[in-house]
Amino acid sequence: MKQLRKPPKYCQGFVDRHGKTRWYFRKPGLKRTPLPGLPWTPEFMKAYEAAATGEPAEIAQGKTTPGTVSALVVSFYRSSDFTALSDSTKATYRGIIERFRVEHGDKRVAHLQRKHVQRIVSERAATPAAANNMLRMIHVLMRHAVDIGWRNDDPTSGVRKVRRNSVGFLTWEEEHIATFIKKHPHGTRAHLALSLLLFTGQRRSDVVRMGRQHIKDGWLSITQQKTGQLVTIPVHDQLAEIIDALPRDNLTFITTGQGKPFTPAGFTNWFREMVKEAGLPDGLSPHGLRKATCRRLAEAGCSPHEIMAISGHKSLSEVTRYTIAASRRDMAKKAMMTFNTKRASE
Repeated sequence: MKQLRKPPKYCQGFVDRHGKTRWYFRKPGLKRTPLPGLPWTPEFMKAYEAAATGEPAEIAQGKTTPGTVSALVVSFYRSSDFTALSDSTKATYRGIIERFRVEHGDKRVAHLQRKHVQRIVSERAATPAAANNMLRMIHVLMRHAVDIGWRNDDPTSGVRKVRRNSVGFLTWEEEHIATFIKKHPHGTRAHLALSLLLFTGQRRSDVVRMGRQHIKDGWLSITQQKTGQLVTIPVHDQLAEIIDALPRDNLTFITTGQGKPFTPAGFTNWFREMVKEAGLPDGLSPHGLRKATCRRLAEAGCSPHEIMAISGHKSLSEVTRYTIAASRRDMAKKAMMTFNTKRASE
C-alpha cells in the first residue's frame, strides 16, 4: 500500500460536523490559520508560507468565489473598519470570523436569511458569550456587505442575543483582596501583580507592559493597547513604595519566573494559579481587579468622569453603574441610621 505523504510541519487536519476535512496551521507564537484545499497543493502551500511568516491569512484571495462568505471576509479584512482596529481586537475578530468562515465560507452572502442567523446563534446557546460574539461578528460582516453593495439589508437585524445569567467578570471585594495579600504578602510577584492591577485600574494587556519608562515625576502614562487611549494617572503612594523596591534590570515591572515579560494570556493563567493558591473562587480574574478599582473610586465619592480619567473607559454608561451602586449603598446606610435613631427616640 502506498504510504500517504505527511503534511507540512505545524499542519493539523480534522473532519468537521459536515464531513468536510479542514486544515489549520498551528505554530506556537503565531495565530491559528485555516488553510485551503489539501496539503502540498499550490493554493495550500501559498497560504502555508504566508502563515509561517506571520502574515495575516486571507485564504486563496485570488480563488475565492465572488459573492461568498469567504470572499466577504477577505474584503472585510482589507477594509478600514478592520485595519483601523488595534492588534488585540483584530485577533479577537479573526478568531470568531474564521470559525464562521470554516462552517459557511462557500455559501452565498445574498442567500443568508434571518432564520439562518438565528439557527447559528441557537446552536451555540449552551455558551451564551460565544453565541453573542458570533452574532456580533456576523452583524459586522453583513454591515460590510451592505456597504460594498452585496446586500440591501442586514439579516442579523431582529435576531435576539442569548440571555446570560452571568454579570460578567466578578468584582473583587475587600475580603478577597485581604485574603490574597495574606497568602501573597509584600515582596512576592503575586502581590506586585495585584498592586499594579488594583492601583492603576488598567487591563492585563497594559499592566504586563508597564515599566519605569512609563513613570515620570510621580505620574504613570500609558497608551491602552485595546483602545489607543492615553491615560495619565498619579502613582498611588503604596504602589510607589512597591516599585521603588524593585530591581532595575527589566523593562517591565512584572516578569515570568524566567525573568521575561508576560503575554496577556500567560499572565492571566499564572494569576489564576495565584488566586487558587490563596483559596479564592475561580471566577476572580485580573479584570475583576480593574472593576474593583472602579468600585473603590465610586465608594470614595468619585464622579463617573473622574473614574473614566483613571480607567480609560470611553463610555460613561460603563462606569456610571459603579457610582449608582455606591450611592445606593450610602443611602441605604444613612436610611438605616435614621431608622435606628428614630426607633431609639420612641
